[in-house]
Amino acid sequence: MSKAGGRGLLLARRLYTSRTLGLALGLLCVGVAMYPLDPAPWVWGLMIFNGVLWPHVAYQWTCRSRAPFRAEHRNLLVDAFLGGVWVAAMQFNPLPSAATLAMMAMNNVAIGGLRFMLFGAVAQILGIAIGYGVFAPAFIPETSQLQLYACLPLLCLYPLALGWICFRQANTLGRHKRELLALSRTDSLTGLLNHGAWKDQLDIEYQRCKRQHRGGAIALIDIDHFKAINDTHGHVAGDRVLRQLSRMLRQNLRATDVAGRYGGDEFCLILPDLALDHAASAMEALRDRFATLDDAQSPALSVSLSIGLAAWKPSCADATQWLDEADRALYEAKSTGRNRVICSGDHKPRQEVFDPV
Repeated sequence: MSKAGGRGLLLARRLYTSRTLGLALGLLCVGVAMYPLDPAPWVWGLMIFNGVLWPHVAYQWTCRSRAPFRAEHRNLLVDAFLGGVWVAAMQFNPLPSAATLAMMAMNNVAIGGLRFMLFGAVAQILGIAIGYGVFAPAFIPETSQLQLYACLPLLCLYPLALGWICFRQANTLGRHKRELLALSRTDSLTGLLNHGAWKDQLDIEYQRCKRQHRGGAIALIDIDHFKAINDTHGHVAGDRVLRQLSRMLRQNLRATDVAGRYGGDEFCLILPDLALDHAASAMEALRDRFATLDDAQSPALSVSLSIGLAAWKPSCADATQWLDEADRALYEAKSTGRNRVICSGDHKPRQEVFDPV
């Protein structure tokens, strides 16, 4: 089914409830207004069809249509047209007529905005004209007390129901928007933040460090010889390695740390309020743990990590400069033998074993 078709069926389901309630309440309002006029039996039959059967006919008509969205808009215009007919049939009785026209206009503007409300108004005017020609009504300037009470359910309950439907729709749309936003910021393979989302967090952390004069560190992590892993063991094995590393990061880092996939086989970490030596200890623990990775589907698989670390410094002009320092440290770790942790400004590889964080 096309996207428009799916939207049309969703609209039809949503309107089925409101149309059933609204037309049932409208039948009470119109019926009480018509009763003193002693209408012909066929008029009562048309009223009952419109108030009781039409919601079900309209729903089935839409469901069987090749273009459900357009079909439901057509049904709304039919609602507006018949509303205009009943206004003329009630001899323009003020309160029932105003209630009928206003409730349908409210429904149309809620569904299609001002433009569709204007289309509905045209349909109402056409219905009034047809009704005038059929019923040749006189004008009734007063609404009786019974007719007033008959209009109250339509005036009170239908707006409440329509408001509840609109609230549920807005709530659903808000949830979908939050889910889409989360997906747009998440790497699909690892479940970590993607490149752009992580860099946004890095900018926030840089500003926090600068504002509060509190330190922190960032780490860039590279899986050594990852291309060789893909070439030797296959890309499926390579994906398993990426997911394993992301799982280790989520399991062993603090709740305040921010992990992301920088791209390809590179990962990135923000370690707030962590001194550089403590950050190096944590990364050594991660490096040692990752080196013991056991892949049951590829027993010969051997992995290691190269990690570059950089602490925040007041001299860093921006987050990019801070990231460049970590990138240079990572480059040095890779160019001096890999499988090691290098801190920015420290040319000695760290290969001691530390307890994990």
